[in-house]
Amino acid sequence: MNFHKSFQLNGRAFATSNEIIDFSNEISLEVSLFLKDWFSENRSIDVNTSGSTGVPKTIAIKKEFFINSALSTAEFLDLKEGTAALMCLPPKYIAGKMMLVRALVLGWHLDVVSTKSNPLENNDKTYDFSAMVPLQLELSLLKIDLIKKVIVGGGAVSSKLQEKLQGVKSEVFATYGMTETVTHIALKKLNHFTTSDGVDTLASFYQLLPNVRIYKDTRNCLVIDAPKVSQEIILTNDVVDLISDRHFEWLGRFDNVINSGGIKLHPEKIEEKLSKIIEQRFFVAGIPDALLGEKLILIVELESNNVSNFQQLFSESIKNLSTLSKYEIPKNVRFLKAFVETETKKIQRSKTLDLIVFIN
Repeated sequence: MNFHKSFQLNGRAFATSNEIIDFSNEISLEVSLFLKDWFSENRSIDVNTSGSTGVPKTIAIKKEFFINSALSTAEFLDLKEGTAALMCLPPKYIAGKMMLVRALVLGWHLDVVSTKSNPLENNDKTYDFSAMVPLQLELSLLKIDLIKKVIVGGGAVSSKLQEKLQGVKSEVFATYGMTETVTHIALKKLNHFTTSDGVDTLASFYQLLPNVRIYKDTRNCLVIDAPKVSQEIILTNDVVDLISDRHFEWLGRFDNVINSGGIKLHPEKIEEKLSKIIEQRFFVAGIPDALLGEKLILIVELESNNVSNFQQLFSESIKNLSTLSKYEIPKNVRFLKAFVETETKKIQRSKTLDLIVFIN
């Protein structure tokens, strides 16, 4: 594989791919291993899925799909040759790999830093672009204006965090995608909704990147046809509303939908509302109920000595949460000291639920 003549890594320019690989050994073993794989004769690269919704697995993705994904992101966000970018995600997973590929293909000046919760803590350099997970974004808010455009993925952005983003200069976008689509196929604005022509009414929905087509199956789940990044049409378990042929609203996972007394509840949408009043990590789920079929419960990650204080505050706060319908109010609250996580710190809902003994 070739690389763009303007590509730089941690301030260094290179004449050959071997020079890049040799220098990458000074950064990390994972970066070096990926770059060796990238510049090898192989036409595809093995990538690990995160395992957040199932068993982690290894899949082979064509290098041309990596390249096409990089080009689509650059076109959508207007990121040109010479873009100064910060890589603060691990190269073991697709998001980190794609930062390297974008820089190599597009001729970016990429700084790779160690993966930590606050990547800007000791960094005062300005950047055009970076990708983060929600925790990194939250802990970087005081200095996030150093980065002009940020994409955030790997987990939901809470309502509280989105409110904080309204006061920053950076343009921040949520991503929708998966390893099988070589990271995101759609982006959604999280701030700066007003344009010179007024409020962009479609800005709060996910907008497709170029060369992607979507539709819904009989379950109202998203189907992705993106031949530039995937050989096959991808059937997802994500329930959506199609706003236009280029925009959609994500409602939640089909396998998480709760049928409570004939009312279908989407946990992710309920969690978005509850995040305004709950600071701890939490999620909602349905458990068997003789009357309702399933009843909605709230599971909170909390030490036992803080439970009574939480219950008092929660019972008062939820009365004032007008966005929550009566069906979306949890029937019970359960507490766990620690949730079960994937290696990338995503909550494994079903395994976490298995830790709880329910008393109906």
